Amino acid sequence: MVSTTPATRARATADPGPLRPPWSARALIAAGLLVAAVAVAWLTFWWIGLSPASLAAGLDDTARLLRRMWPPDLPRAGDVAWMIVETLLIAVAGTGLAALASVPLAFVAARTHNGPRRLRPPARAVVVLTRAVPTLAFAILFVRIFGLGPLAGALAVAVHSVGMIAKLLTDAVEETDPVPAEAARACGAGEVQVAVSTVLPRVFPALAGIVLYRLDINIRASAVLGVVGAGGIGVALQTALGSLNYHRAAGIICVIVVLVLLLELLSVAVRRTVLRPGVRRPTVRRRTASRTSRRDLVGRDAGAAGRTAGDTTGTAALPAGRAPHDVGWDRGRVLRVAGAVATGVVFLVSLWSLDLDPGRLSGAWPNLRAVLTGMWPPAFSGDLLMAVLESLLMALGAAAVGAACGLVLALLTAVNTTPWRPLSAVVRVLLVVVRGIPDLVYALLFVAALGLGPYAGFLALWISSTALAAKFFADSLEQLDPLPHEALTSVGARRWQAFAAGIWPQFVPSFTGNGLFVADLALRESVVLGIAGAGGVGYLMQESIATLRYDTTAAIVIAIAVVVYAIETLARIARRHLL
Repeated sequence: MVSTTPATRARATADPGPLRPPWSARALIAAGLLVAAVAVAWLTFWWIGLSPASLAAGLDDTARLLRRMWPPDLPRAGDVAWMIVETLLIAVAGTGLAALASVPLAFVAARTHNGPRRLRPPARAVVVLTRAVPTLAFAILFVRIFGLGPLAGALAVAVHSVGMIAKLLTDAVEETDPVPAEAARACGAGEVQVAVSTVLPRVFPALAGIVLYRLDINIRASAVLGVVGAGGIGVALQTALGSLNYHRAAGIICVIVVLVLLLELLSVAVRRTVLRPGVRRPTVRRRTASRTSRRDLVGRDAGAAGRTAGDTTGTAALPAGRAPHDVGWDRGRVLRVAGAVATGVVFLVSLWSLDLDPGRLSGAWPNLRAVLTGMWPPAFSGDLLMAVLESLLMALGAAAVGAACGLVLALLTAVNTTPWRPLSAVVRVLLVVVRGIPDLVYALLFVAALGLGPYAGFLALWISSTALAAKFFADSLEQLDPLPHEALTSVGARRWQAFAAGIWPQFVPSFTGNGLFVADLALRESVVLGIAGAGGVGYLMQESIATLRYDTTAAIVIAIAVVVYAIETLARIARRHLL
């Protein structure tokens, strides 16, 4: 028998050893995802006939098209200004309508809300469906119902945005402190009064951040809605490409890129100004059963921003160093109120620009009734399933290859892995420009150069997935703990040895999680690219609406929602086990 001393027993109690074996479930999941990514990439190459020879020939055709587009022919300043204004108004109107609809929808969908429970499943179904179907797919439907113009584009932006805004706001509502709401209910307040007086003020900072972020996304989406006749600068781009006026198309693409980049900088500045913490926030109680995500922290901060430590009555927290009697119309409050008023004015102007005359709206009801009645029962077919499979392979294959290429670019970009700082700056600028061009623009160019089919869509998704993955990976690399890498470097380890032992083990969970997120986005975009003729189910959807086969349209929408939700669920489960 082996004897043990009290000191030995104490060490055994204090240090239980590793919580899981070296080859744990996390390693199995990561290895399985890697094998699946390689298999999907190989299957995609076989499906679309991609080979080194065909890739070289395709790039040569694309280079000839780009030479034909040079020099760009910019439209007249007045025309450009009006197209840009219309694009911005579409994004603002759609985002505002989505925010107004998302607030009640989020409260109904939240598990902490004590309203009618029978409404919760339909509310959650609406959130899932609107988030799964891309904006451009909704735009095709609304163009058929309301006709050409910005009204269809704004409604498409609004319906798709409801899914994201309501989902994130629901999380924020569920994370708020329940004590003030319970106190209000105990005093006899109804659920609407509880929501307005105790919950909404706490989640308002989170709501503002979500809406600003969604507005940034919607501006990018609005820039290409005109391709299907839904207004904005995309109308001019589609007209130029349709008439083979490549010089004018190049000029419009340059305008879109500059517009998106400037608005991205403006959006970052506005978010920093509006969401700058101006209150002293108490320490938030942590959960011990699960890890928190960045969205959880946003929602929890929103719930904590309206109370001080020990205050459960809903009293607003005071700025640091300020007594209650000093609260008044200071500069910060004046700026916030002025910003709110200006936002309301801009939103009303954007609604007015949509030409909401009663005659047009009443004329849309017969079209809406025809679309809805024609959608049942959905008509599934073998061609539809093959088109969905093509979109799935195209998206996942492009995401797998894009993640590999994005990792290389991220290593050149991140400050803790780049071999040369000037190279990092150049690559960053290049990635910003590449991300500034919408995926549909890439698809239109490759279709014009290479013809219709999934080959053009794969190349477009490959480029966008590479740029997006490089951005995510570089941010994750720069947020890692630098101590292991510095320790290895200080004892004489080479650069690759320090990376393999000090950085890569920390980076694997973020690499896998961000890679899955890129695949999720690529799957949604693959539907959009098909509308431009770049393969997949999008082309079949546009054709079904044009030929009034709405039963096929309904089947396509259902198939898209199911596939996107399945991929999103699998990605969420994998991230939960890896992160």
